[in-house]
Amino acid sequence: MRFAMHVLITGASGGLGEAVTRAFLDRGDLVTGVARSWTQRALPIFALEADLTTDAGCRRAVEEALTSGPIDALIHVLGGFAGGAPVQETSDATWDQMMSLNLTAAFHVFRAVLPGMVAANYGRIVAIGSRTGVEPAAGFSAYGVSKAGLVALVRTLALELKGSGVTANVVLPSIIDTPANRQAMPKADPSKWVKPASIASVLTWLASRESRDVSGAVIPVYGAA
Repeated sequence: MRFAMHVLITGASGGLGEAVTRAFLDRGDLVTGVARSWTQRALPIFALEADLTTDAGCRRAVEEALTSGPIDALIHVLGGFAGGAPVQETSDATWDQMMSLNLTAAFHVFRAVLPGMVAANYGRIVAIGSRTGVEPAAGFSAYGVSKAGLVALVRTLALELKGSGVTANVVLPSIIDTPANRQAMPKADPSKWVKPASIASVLTWLASRESRDVSGAVIPVYGAA
């Protein structure tokens, strides 16, 4: 069977990751999904387990993904949230966790996947950031700074990759309507939250050949929030 693209999706086992994976599969793409662990793998993908917060984990994941063919697009969904305290009460553990999950992991996986894309003169890198990365919120210093760093990293990539055939963009959702978020915020109004399918539709376009003229974009997907 001939596939349209080979897409590597990080954080593929999460609530957003599953929706994004389905969107690419619906397009007829070959998907390699990476997660720290898999409890179930109902979707027809090449599933990998790796710790993407380490350089070794990222390099191994990319090497294994390449056994299925060149990687045309990297969709970096992996991330995490912790916070709720002012700076003076934020622990080193929370700060380090947010930097590791939301920024260092992106740096490692971008660095691992870029040589192949640059050599092929083609590639799409799309990262999931957060509205908090451009609109800081009190009590979320570690999370916000890590997501702001991700925005800076992606924009830097876009500058470095000019003329290479490789683009880099970042999508900024507000609160995403996932089961985990509904459980964490039972009194909130989820009708104002962003649906995973809405985010997935933006990602599939940014990963397509038609998006070749868009790089370095910081794209808000805020829903009704």
